[in-house]
Amino acid sequence: MSGKPKLHYFNGRGRMETIRWLLAAAGVEFEESYLEKKEDLTKLQKDGSLLFQQVPMVEMDGMKLVQTRAIANYISTKYNLYGKDVKERALIDMYVEGMFDLNELLMKYGYLPPDQRQEHFANMMDKTENRYFPAFEKVLKDHGKGFLVGNQLSRADVQLLEVILMAEEYKPDILAKFPLLQSFKARISNIPTIKKFLQPGSQRKPLITDEELPKVMKIFY
Repeated sequence: MSGKPKLHYFNGRGRMETIRWLLAAAGVEFEESYLEKKEDLTKLQKDGSLLFQQVPMVEMDGMKLVQTRAIANYISTKYNLYGKDVKERALIDMYVEGMFDLNELLMKYGYLPPDQRQEHFANMMDKTENRYFPAFEKVLKDHGKGFLVGNQLSRADVQLLEVILMAEEYKPDILAKFPLLQSFKARISNIPTIKKFLQPGSQRKPLITDEELPKVMKIFY
């Protein structure tokens, strides 16, 4: 077995995408084992690989890690993306929890029945533009540095860029009222490891399509 982390999930974003982002930002090469049918998930469940019978699961450093936040915490700690002390880590955790909430809102849209999408779209755009992005704009203004926390790249920066790009897929001009987020996006996107992840052909996943959705649902339900 190679020393590369191995990610077990379907070939799409879902709850694994943040983990892909963090590994890529850290410059860590990783392998992926895709679940393509329900039997693939059942096999992992039966062989004891999934502590709570769920994916995402990441094999690394002799462990089979589950639970998205636990995996992200481990990667962030190992690769120095978690601040320099306990106070910085508290801020990072606080910001990241907001990002997870927003990520969940944005991700949910593609999994909803068509008749529920209009109402959800209005709600997620309202929260993005009036709750979450103003908060992160304020953090950048008050902190006055190139990063959300401290003076070096952290998982908070990586995960904010991820949700910014997700939100722009739904509304390309969503940063119009947020000049600091605009410059943040440009700056973080240009970090070499992240710039590489944003290139075509990387392991970054596209938005789920209506055509792919039934296949994914059959794996899990």
